[in-house]
Amino acid sequence: MLITHIEHIGIAVKDLDSAITYYENVLGLKCYAIEEVADQKVKTAFFKVGDTKIELLESTDPEGPIGKFIEKKGEGIHHIAFNVPELEEAIKEVDESGIQLIDKKPRKGAEGMNIAFLHPKSTFGVLTEFCEKAD
Repeated sequence: MLITHIEHIGIAVKDLDSAITYYENVLGLKCYAIEEVADQKVKTAFFKVGDTKIELLESTDPEGPIGKFIEKKGEGIHHIAFNVPELEEAIKEVDESGIQLIDKKPRKGAEGMNIAFLHPKSTFGVLTEFCEKAD
C-alpha cells in the first residue's frame, strides 16, 4: 500500500460557525468549503494548512456518528485521514492483515472523495480513514 500524504485531520465540534470563527480569526486560516454529507449526518468545513487539511465536523443528527462521538468523548480530534491512490487495494490489504474494517467497500465522502474507515480497535485507538480522489 502507498500512503501519499495526510489528507486531513477530522475534528468534531458542537457548533461549526463558532469553530470556523476561531480557525479564521484566531489562527488566521481561511475556510474554503462548507459541505453537508447527508448520509453521514454531518456538516463539514475545510481549511488548508500546507498540504494538509483540517476538516471540522458538526453533527446534523444527535444519533449520527459525530453526535454520538461528542456525547461520549466531547469535542476534539475525531480521525486522521490518509490519501491512498488505490483505495480498494488498500482496504483489501489491511483486511488481509487482520485489521478490523468499518467499511469493506469505498463510499462517498466530502469533497467528492471515496473513503473507507478502519476501526479504532485495530488502529491503537485512532479512527483511521483512507481517502482516494474520485474520478
